[in-house]
Amino acid sequence: MDYPHPILAREGWPFIAGIVLVSVILTAIAGFWWALPAWILAIFVIQFFRDPPRRVPVEAGAVLSPADGRVVAIERAHDPYAARDALKISVFMNVFNVHSNRAPVAGMVRSVAYFPGRFFNADLDKASLENERNAVVIGADGGVVTAVQVAGLIARRVLCYVKAGDALQPGQRFGFIRFGSRVDVYLPTDAHARVSIGDKVLATSTVLAQFAQSGTARR
Repeated sequence: MDYPHPILAREGWPFIAGIVLVSVILTAIAGFWWALPAWILAIFVIQFFRDPPRRVPVEAGAVLSPADGRVVAIERAHDPYAARDALKISVFMNVFNVHSNRAPVAGMVRSVAYFPGRFFNADLDKASLENERNAVVIGADGGVVTAVQVAGLIARRVLCYVKAGDALQPGQRFGFIRFGSRVDVYLPTDAHARVSIGDKVLATSTVLAQFAQSGTARR
């Protein structure tokens, strides 16, 4: 199933239009070389808001990565949003990663909760509970999955487009975080991680973990 969105995320259109317009005006007034820093910034903004299509793996019991980035944590933890013990897998996104967030499983959204907070480097463990964040709790066939969008040192805006009662498909876009951040995924304790710390992952394309009852779980 193809990801049904434009190659450039809609959240970026005002930013892209603004910096390109400034670059064009500077080029017309002062010439290309004076406008070069603005064009470099425009290239950065365009690459930041890219939102490429992805194919969804067809695999029973698979939990997909909700974000592009690097795995920074795989640990037993308490899921405060669903009040349970859980396996937590965290993905850190730097400013060069794709920042749209996509559903890790098919299921029904049980709750969505926003929490104001601080803006520590999202690579740090304390960012999970102290930074600005938005938690989406999803009831799936294999168990409850909580996806938490966490703002980072530079990220100052967490965007979420789903609400309680919404049905999600795996790989469906549910939010966006601007300029560097992290996503924590809380899973049932008997789920099996399919990635290791330090692995680079792609939203939707990478299988983060496997529900135990799928019968194909492996580490």
